[in-house]
Amino acid sequence: EEKYKAAGIELNDKSNCLLVKDREDVIALCLFELDSKGITVLHLEPADDIALADFTLRSSLHIAAERCTMDARFADSAPFDTLQKLGFVLDKENKTLDIDKLFKSCCGCGE
Repeated sequence: EEKYKAAGIELNDKSNCLLVKDREDVIALCLFELDSKGITVLHLEPADDIALADFTLRSSLHIAAERCTMDARFADSAPFDTLQKLGFVLDKENKTLDIDKLFKSCCGCGE
């Protein structure tokens, strides 16, 4: 709940939070909504460490994929520049993410 408040995003029954920790310190996070229809990325940190952002986003999308939910989207509150830099934006206008990228190399390397 505190992570949602800090990001200025309302909590609801679909709200989820993935935290990446180094011991007790949170070093990355992804706030997202997940239901049987899909996942919507609401917030992603950090923006300044692309490899860590990639890991955090992939981990969140993996949760959806494990639940057989392959429709991935992003909200206006999500960091578009980071998502685009990571190569996950499929369609900017429809706000869709390429969840199939989970099964490809990270950070654009080796593709």
